[in-house]
Amino acid sequence: MSSVLTDSEVALIGASPYKADFPLLSQNPDLVFLDSAATAQRPAAVLDAQRSFYETMNANPLRGLYRLSVEATQAIEAARTHVARFIGATDDAGAPQTDSIVFTRNASEALNLLAHTLPQVVGLGPGDDVVISIMEHHSNLIPWQQVCAATGANLVYLRLDDDYRITHAELEQKIGPRAKIVSVTHVSNVLGVQNDVAAIAARAHEVGALCIADGAQSVPHVSVDVRALGCDFLAFSAHKLGGPLGIGVLWGRPELLDAMPPFLTGGEMIDSVTETGAVWSPAPQKFEAGTQDAAGSFAVDACLTYVESLGMDAIERRERLLATYLCERLQELPYLTVVGPTDPTRHVGAVSFDVQGIHPHDVASILDMSNVCIRAGHHCAQPLLTYLGWHSTCRASIAFYNDKNDIDRLVDGLEQVWGIFNGSR
Repeated sequence: MSSVLTDSEVALIGASPYKADFPLLSQNPDLVFLDSAATAQRPAAVLDAQRSFYETMNANPLRGLYRLSVEATQAIEAARTHVARFIGATDDAGAPQTDSIVFTRNASEALNLLAHTLPQVVGLGPGDDVVISIMEHHSNLIPWQQVCAATGANLVYLRLDDDYRITHAELEQKIGPRAKIVSVTHVSNVLGVQNDVAAIAARAHEVGALCIADGAQSVPHVSVDVRALGCDFLAFSAHKLGGPLGIGVLWGRPELLDAMPPFLTGGEMIDSVTETGAVWSPAPQKFEAGTQDAAGSFAVDACLTYVESLGMDAIERRERLLATYLCERLQELPYLTVVGPTDPTRHVGAVSFDVQGIHPHDVASILDMSNVCIRAGHHCAQPLLTYLGWHSTCRASIAFYNDKNDIDRLVDGLEQVWGIFNGSR
């Protein structure tokens, strides 16, 4: 029995009413999937939408005047409008700002787009600072390393206190007058902690810097409103939300997108081309060179409709209960160390841990024999693990479709792992 959750709260996660919506889970009832931070499972509504596009409106968008091509184009624009509403990208009258939504392949591409274009806008050069946090995923770290190496700018890291927080004093010290770009994760994919992006953005703007938020781990789990966050850009991937693989989103303030040069060039991102030059289309088309994934966009639209039918508030409540139960069950095991806050309510989606004396790869492999799926390794965040004194960890990550039984199965599996290596079971 959990010491924090009440009996009624435990009962709420006793079974999942949502697994039936996910074909892979419903067809494999013995499977325990606890790697949603890497990619979420897809509901039938998303799979059906993607197939429906190819069966009913398959054509190259933006390039034809015939009905199928027009419908493919409309599918992209409807998804763009839906994404804008979903993340609060609206004008003062509440209308969705569709020109602020750029479709990319994933969050990594969106962040690389920014790393290749923003330095020109802000005039990044020797002596300037690019500020990131030590907890960044490699997708929000390596691009800025490369930018700083090319421009002579300094890469400055926001460090964590003993409670895995970025303090106000740290913001004041690290985000100073030399800062031009501040790029931070909203939720850590390793620690599960949620950063105060609104405070970080406010400090960035105070010194004249731009603020980027990596929302890959936050958009699937918490309500995100870019206006409330106050950041200038937000990147996330559809597949972590339950959408298809291979499509992501970059939101940016329209005036900044207008000022940025294109990242990729080619078809559909131009207004006109001559033998000696070209005129770019306005944003967002300026950043969407080539044939776009219209089927993916159509499926993203269906994904958001599905998520909204459940309600983000309900998803947040359920996942808070699941994360709390997960933390507390793990902390019952004396040979296991949770890597991150001991307060279970501070974990959004993900909990990393170490099993004493047993390599995480061995833990994950043995759990897999019991049909329990977790992640093992450095989680594309090697600087963070090095900073915390770990080489690699195990990670269990939940989504709203998980339930108490999944977590209990994980704990039973960990006891088996311990017994195999220590002869006690």
